[in-house]
Amino acid sequence: MVIKSPYVGLILQAFLAAVLFGASAPLAKVLLGEIAPVPLAGFLYLGCGLAMLVAKGFQLGTKSSAAREARIEKADMGWLVGAILAGGILAPIALLWGLKSTPAATASLLLNFEGVATVLIAALVFRESMGRQVLLAVACITIAGIFLSWDPNSRWGFSVQALGIIAACGLWGIDNNLTRVISNKDPRQIVMVKGLCVGTVMLCLSLFLGEALPRPALMLKALALGSVSYGISVLLFVYALRGLGAGRTSALFGTAPLAGAGISFLLFRQFPNGLFFVALPFVIAGMILLLKEKHGHSHFHERVRHDHSHNHDDGHHIHGHRPNPTVDQTHSHLHEHTELAHQHPHLPDIHHRHPHTSEAT
Repeated sequence: MVIKSPYVGLILQAFLAAVLFGASAPLAKVLLGEIAPVPLAGFLYLGCGLAMLVAKGFQLGTKSSAAREARIEKADMGWLVGAILAGGILAPIALLWGLKSTPAATASLLLNFEGVATVLIAALVFRESMGRQVLLAVACITIAGIFLSWDPNSRWGFSVQALGIIAACGLWGIDNNLTRVISNKDPRQIVMVKGLCVGTVMLCLSLFLGEALPRPALMLKALALGSVSYGISVLLFVYALRGLGAGRTSALFGTAPLAGAGISFLLFRQFPNGLFFVALPFVIAGMILLLKEKHGHSHFHERVRHDHSHNHDDGHHIHGHRPNPTVDQTHSHLHEHTELAHQHPHLPDIHHRHPHTSEAT
């Protein structure tokens, strides 16, 4: 049995998601002079949700395209609501509380904890397989983030409110893992709901804080930026979660600050400081470790019945259809997997979230 390996493509998707999200930092900084941070975040998320709403409309208008992805069902709503509540509502509140009296340099360093939190939750709670090579890659990329956020000339300090920043990172880690659980469903629908909900909450929070809304021209600029740097970025992130799992995807997404620094240089000629070049080898090392990861062992698939996007050339979807669609194309429908034991290279995608013994490599 030959099973194709799409993981290089998924790794590139996660990295592109990081590049697009990293681009939001220098571009949003231009708007921050005229828009307060909380309403700006609200419009960026709204732009994300509206872009996916338009994309979903086009998808529904094309019957063959709409049939490729499984819709979010009632059973998925708990995971989605949990992700929105953790990452979109509680995390920003914890972050704002933590930023009140935490020096900027300390806050920048603590924000690197999100990737670590995602990996810890994925490994300890969701039992996602994490070999030494993956953990070393996560460590490399986290170290790179620390170098990029290090500012020796800034004021340092640690207060009780700094725990709010750590809590925000933990909540974003929960968001990433809960989203991974439903990543087999339509990513456009997931990102649309998250963007619209989080954007609305952030704008309501800005009104509660008494912050003025920007003029329409600035709103449109923020919405446009959010549609690309958040919308397409988070869409690619969810696709990567589906095939790579939360830990590996989050590690790759941790390269976003490096991408932001590079884009700042290309667009605004803001030359990065020397620590950028210290961080770069760590990012490259982390990427190489993830690209060269090999994980394969004899494993058992239990009988399962579910609905998700699939095709019939991956070795896991050998079933008939009534009525018979064009089965050589990617499509979605409720289908059943029979019990199967085999061995092949794999990562913790939606069909390989199984426990591992110490003998597994």
